[in-house]
Amino acid sequence: MGALVNSPVLVLNQNYEPLNVCNVRRAIVLLDKGKAEVLEHNHGFLRSFSRTIALPSVIRLVYLIHRPRPQLRLSRKEVFARDYYTCQYCGAKSKELTLDHVVPRHLGGPHVWENVVAACKTCNHKKRNRTPEEAHMRLFQRPYRPKANLFFIFHQHFQAQEEWLKFLPEWERVAGF
Repeated sequence: MGALVNSPVLVLNQNYEPLNVCNVRRAIVLLDKGKAEVLEHNHGFLRSFSRTIALPSVIRLVYLIHRPRPQLRLSRKEVFARDYYTCQYCGAKSKELTLDHVVPRHLGGPHVWENVVAACKTCNHKKRNRTPEEAHMRLFQRPYRPKANLFFIFHQHFQAQEEWLKFLPEWERVAGF
């Protein structure tokens, strides 16, 4: 039963835009308080002594939430995804990558999206603590801050819950990958 109440539920804004993912327990509270409605059910039921509740998979809030779009966090995983698991110096595709600061930290280079790239171990050792110009190396593309679209934010949940895909606009799926 613990697994059932902790399974993911997609929460849509009143305008059907994905807001976040909560668990079944939180979704049932929102439904009981009249703050949301069920759009899709999961393949299970939660039974109590007095009633049986079909597990929600997608709910929609009955009121509109205004909030700014979330920003992506700067992490190894996100940098590798932005760079398509490709070394930005030699072009080699690999899952064995390292992070490289284009302008090294000891030279005042900040740890920001615009200064961090994926690099294979060979290129990272060759570059050492130098700028690409000093190491006579060229970047395939300048690093940039990726836009946080809905597919990029929710893609790990969409893969597990295929029925959620119809609630993601087509342009978000194309822009995501």
